[in-house]
Amino acid sequence: MKVDEVTPNVDPAALLAGAQFIDAFRIATTHPDLDARHAAEAMVARQPRWIEWLIALRNLLVSPFGLKTSGATQGVARDMIGIFPVVSETPERLVAGFNDKHLDFRLVVDVAPEGPARSITATTLVLTHNRLGRAYLAVILPFHRLIVPAMLRKAGG
Repeated sequence: MKVDEVTPNVDPAALLAGAQFIDAFRIATTHPDLDARHAAEAMVARQPRWIEWLIALRNLLVSPFGLKTSGATQGVARDMIGIFPVVSETPERLVAGFNDKHLDFRLVVDVAPEGPARSITATTLVLTHNRLGRAYLAVILPFHRLIVPAMLRKAGG
């Protein structure tokens, strides 16, 4: 299935005011009843081993800096989609993400009608707070551009 990079169609001020990085990827799906929660759950379910390895490596590298590791909720029971806390949700849009001392992050999963089927769009927004956040973003971006399309293919299939 083909994943296309698209122009983000979100209101950054409403989702993450001041975001310095925004991108979006889209895939068509033949699942006519798909909603945003189920698309997001499919995206994060059973990650390929290479993604699991990258997440484990990321957690190992950032924990000495006091940064949140994947799925950290500081003892608060939260609605989660994989490793991401849910910020808001409608049938058409699920927003997940967290704030940390180095950066704030949002993943927006939109599901919309597209002809007889639907499209799934994953939009990422990042607001960095300091040099560590900017360095982290620079290091993670090449992997992000591989991971998000791989996740979308799982939801679209």
